[in-house]
Amino acid sequence: MEKTKILLCEDDENLGMLLKEYLQAKNYDVTLMPDGETGYHSFLDEKFDMCILDVMMPKKDGFTLAQDIRKLNSIVPIVFLTAKSLKEDVLEGFKIGADDYITKPFSMEELLFRIEAILRRVSGKHVSNESEFRLGSLVFDSQKQTIASADRTIKLTTKECELLLLLVQNANNILERQFALKSIWLEDNYFNARSMDVYITKLRKILRADSDIEIINIHGKGYKLVIPNK
Repeated sequence: MEKTKILLCEDDENLGMLLKEYLQAKNYDVTLMPDGETGYHSFLDEKFDMCILDVMMPKKDGFTLAQDIRKLNSIVPIVFLTAKSLKEDVLEGFKIGADDYITKPFSMEELLFRIEAILRRVSGKHVSNESEFRLGSLVFDSQKQTIASADRTIKLTTKECELLLLLVQNANNILERQFALKSIWLEDNYFNARSMDVYITKLRKILRADSDIEIINIHGKGYKLVIPNK
């Protein structure tokens, strides 16, 4: 089985080497570049499964590099590493097309968890870009924002639909709570977290139409949509 190839762009030499060695020990194939310019040329030369980009880099910053990468590849996952935690910077990263945003300092375990969560989501996402998913006896249409059973069709709100789509894309795997908050609400705070809990409760009630399907809490991590025989 081929190793997952990661392009890591980090201008802090010590941190860059530390991250590279840690991820290599976890069986990832990592190419480390010290600035955005060399990172861009490396992306041109090789095929990567994920990009981890420091925002503040010489020659070409992480946001600019991500924009250049997006012109070449619209689906490769991009994670930003930054000392910044301003809301504007987070929003800018997601507008460019980031899959996640990690604020320094962070633990190696957190980075690994986020990488694994993104790779699971991406591997589940490519269902030929279909908008219709079968959940047991139910049919979820993300484009029409509906869930249909044998006797009725329920119209979902946009937030309900977005949250259910993330759960479906991670079916039988953990959907990280923070990732869902950033993906849908763009910010992880108390009020957004409470809103997400409300939507999870609503989705549970809707999915009760099939007793084999459930959304379970994974303490300290997030949620899991359980679909038997997926």
